[in-house]
Amino acid sequence: MSESATVTTRHRDPRAVAAAIAALTRTFGNRLVTSQAVREQHGNTLTWIPNQPPDAVVYPQSAAEVQQIVRICAAHRVPVIPFGTGSSLEGQVNAPFGGISIDVRDMNRVLAVHADDLDCVVEPGITRKALNEHLRDQGVFFPIDPGADASLGGMAATRCSGTNAVRYGTMKDNVLSLKVVLADGELMTTARRARKSSSGYDLTRLMVGSEGTLGVIVELTLRLAGIPDAIASGVCPFPSVEAACNATIVTIQSGIPVARIELLDELQVKASNAYSKLALPETPMLFVEFHGSDAGVAEQSRSFGAIAAEFGGGPFEWATKAEERTRLWQARHDAYWSGRALRPGAGVFATDVCVPISRLAECVTATQRDIAESRLIAPIMGHVGDGNFHLTMTFDMADADEVARAKALHERLIARALAMDGTCTGEHGVGQGKMGYLEAEHGRPALDAMRAIKRALDPEGIMNPGKIVRVD
Repeated sequence: MSESATVTTRHRDPRAVAAAIAALTRTFGNRLVTSQAVREQHGNTLTWIPNQPPDAVVYPQSAAEVQQIVRICAAHRVPVIPFGTGSSLEGQVNAPFGGISIDVRDMNRVLAVHADDLDCVVEPGITRKALNEHLRDQGVFFPIDPGADASLGGMAATRCSGTNAVRYGTMKDNVLSLKVVLADGELMTTARRARKSSSGYDLTRLMVGSEGTLGVIVELTLRLAGIPDAIASGVCPFPSVEAACNATIVTIQSGIPVARIELLDELQVKASNAYSKLALPETPMLFVEFHGSDAGVAEQSRSFGAIAAEFGGGPFEWATKAEERTRLWQARHDAYWSGRALRPGAGVFATDVCVPISRLAECVTATQRDIAESRLIAPIMGHVGDGNFHLTMTFDMADADEVARAKALHERLIARALAMDGTCTGEHGVGQGKMGYLEAEHGRPALDAMRAIKRALDPEGIMNPGKIVRVD
């Protein structure tokens, strides 16, 4: 695992922290919380990385209040850690050097909807489900769906993706502009609402995926999509994971505009059946969805069915009612929790990689063999339409041999993906967990450029330190 997992709080200055907390208490009163339970809730809680809580949590209600917080922290050189809903999986919300967690839950308003322009303006604390509930009667929706009901600010900060990415893209494709509080407390606007611009550096793309290491997102302008006339979902079993992956590759290469195409291996189907009360055949499975007109959806479905049959897939079973589709996709979104339930009380190590789609079948089948040889429980699922798949490894954290096998499996997974010109993370982000792999993926010159940007925008190193790149 990454060397960053051993980061400690050795650089924390208790006197500076105490001074910052005193100043914040004078300004925010009971919206500044220092209880142990709340602080631990604002450290990593969802995966193998140890919980490293902040020294305090503060709840701003406006961009101006975030500016105040950052200025106070900057004056005392105390770290700032943005927090949305805490659903990230690589330790992005941990506070390895202590500091102040800025929880944006109260900044949850929809500020404007421009349905004619297919965009909206929101605060960072609103979740994707709450936004789509607000939009439901306006004929538009926000399509990025990572599964968890994450905050939009957190989704942008981690450059998240999800089940709809094969059709609608990822967060980097759907954020038009941001307002960001920088390390000195200044408020920066990265772009206008125009759909295209060749004016200056692309600061929006720089901030999307920066995980709070360059600034705190306080407002987002997001691209919306029209709600399709027809939606059709279904499941299609396959004789092997390789067959399912090859059917996916041909579907994408054929130009069929599939909206979602998700792989579950046989172990993940078994876990989903038990956790989500389904009755699917326990064999490798593709969950598929098509969006468009009635005629378009029917044509896409027929084309996919023919491709699936070529690889031994079928029969394709439709979920025709909205509640059936919801139940099906909720089961897919609950894959992390169903994977955990395979071994109650065990530790969980969730990770992901992404490879060029032409290498997908090779990578997934090699990973399946590796899991079997490692003697670990690790169901596979993935957004295979864009070459991205996940493992949910479960293991006994008190068993040194099991932990070592899990670590070794993870290392080999990433090495395999990089050897195929892939990436160490398709959508989980870097945080602490993937820091150790960036040089192998990007090379030293690119890493040095990232460090130079970090130093330029955050010279005192207070913005979510210990994430993405190490800057001493």
